[in-house]
Amino acid sequence: MKAKYISYQDTHSFSKLVIDYVNDVEALKPFYSYRPDLDGLKAAIEQHHFSGNRATLVAVLKEQYRNIKIHRAVSQHIDLLLNENTFTVTTGHQLNLFTGPLYFIYKIVSTINLALTLKIAHPDKNFVPIYWMATEDHDFEEINHVNIEDSAIHWQQQHQGGATGRLSTSSLQEVVKAYQSYLGISENGKKLAKLVEEAYLQHQNLADATRYLTNALFEQYGLVILDADDNRLKKLFAPIIKQDLIERISFQKIEQTKQRLEQSAYKNQVNGREINFFYLKDHLRERIVFENGNYHIKQQHICFTEAELLQEIDQHPDRFSPNVIMRPLYQEVILPNLAYIGGGAEVSYWLQLKAIFDYYQVSFPSLLLRNSALVLDRRSQQNLQRLDLELEDIFLPLHQLHNKWVQKNQGIATSLSDEKAMMRGIFDRIGLYSYKIDKSLEASSKATLHQIEKRIDRLEKKLINAAKRNHQISIDQITNLKQRLFPKGVLQERVQNIASLYVNYGDDFIASLVEGFDPLGGDFTVILA
Repeated sequence: MKAKYISYQDTHSFSKLVIDYVNDVEALKPFYSYRPDLDGLKAAIEQHHFSGNRATLVAVLKEQYRNIKIHRAVSQHIDLLLNENTFTVTTGHQLNLFTGPLYFIYKIVSTINLALTLKIAHPDKNFVPIYWMATEDHDFEEINHVNIEDSAIHWQQQHQGGATGRLSTSSLQEVVKAYQSYLGISENGKKLAKLVEEAYLQHQNLADATRYLTNALFEQYGLVILDADDNRLKKLFAPIIKQDLIERISFQKIEQTKQRLEQSAYKNQVNGREINFFYLKDHLRERIVFENGNYHIKQQHICFTEAELLQEIDQHPDRFSPNVIMRPLYQEVILPNLAYIGGGAEVSYWLQLKAIFDYYQVSFPSLLLRNSALVLDRRSQQNLQRLDLELEDIFLPLHQLHNKWVQKNQGIATSLSDEKAMMRGIFDRIGLYSYKIDKSLEASSKATLHQIEKRIDRLEKKLINAAKRNHQISIDQITNLKQRLFPKGVLQERVQNIASLYVNYGDDFIASLVEGFDPLGGDFTVILA
């Protein structure tokens, strides 16, 4: 496999905020601490302050790995976390079935590669790649399916509420069989089928199943997988839980940052609530709200006075689950973390959080946009070559791609832009004459030009449509290629699962990503398979 690179801007798939962040636009600098480059990360190392408890972190990790035959690289990384010169780089993600969309794989590879890059740049220090399992999320509908080629496999189960990491895997047998049927009988297919069966049918909950499968795919690279739904870790976060519940600090700061971003013409990415915590028990994860002087759990007959709430936090910190606003702060409190690696949406909402970190005096990590990729199989490469399309072309909206190809291959011009420019020149002169004769005629001249331009635009569309009909076979081939590479009209990585790629390439696919992804490169990756 080979890798080629194009700019994120040329993919037309990322927001203005993300593009401006990648391009180091001045207006965004107040919203982060360190640039996502070697100089910025060096500064992050030098200025990093970690007040968490390394011994507690390591004890939790060792317990979570107790039922897994742990790889030497993983074991060494866990032990290294006890050392003051060891830092983490982290990505986080939901517990999707069978690894979910490809970008889950890309996130982890980006994190592994950043740790390797930092070790080369700073050999006297250690860097551990972390996958933070978002086990406390409760949106089952987001994770109960997986897409393979043109089909979707659904986990048909009545979700009773609560954290998805605690979900029983007892009803997954038919889902596993359905997934395995797509993998076939090749050596690679059998290997993945066995891993999936061991993960989901030999572990009692979704968190343990996800850890097992992800570890099997990435253990040789020393990836450490953390489930932060743990009472000991929540105790480290308890002082902030208390203060934020009572004083609503995060809500105040997120609103202030929202206004500052809007003043810089950026859209708000995430809305905070007055209280940014859920109350968490088995089969229950509901918002905490303050009403009539007490703290209530939505949809439940559970109520606390302020004193009772503080006592509940002291006795059961694990029952307080941070939402999207406070989860990043929780992460940085318990990890000696230098960088967070996420997708465009994640980087965008992290940019709204720095003021919260500053208030609680927690180090704000460097934010890196994860590597994004498009895998081009040989058939697609051949189609691109035969149609004389550049890599950047395939990212255009379909109608623009059709028009560009027709204008390039028609042989007779279908674009009337030159003619419109000539017409504007003529009417500039007419307008000048009209103004000299009667000033009121200038507006009439402009209106006439506008009418003529609209007619030329309509004629141009007719010319292009006629040319498309003359090249219908090629137009259909372009449409099919676009739909194959951008399923459901979005980036391939957001829909397709690793299944078919693993069947074809096995562990070499992940190895190729490790070789081809540059976590600090700042470009979109095209994998030529």
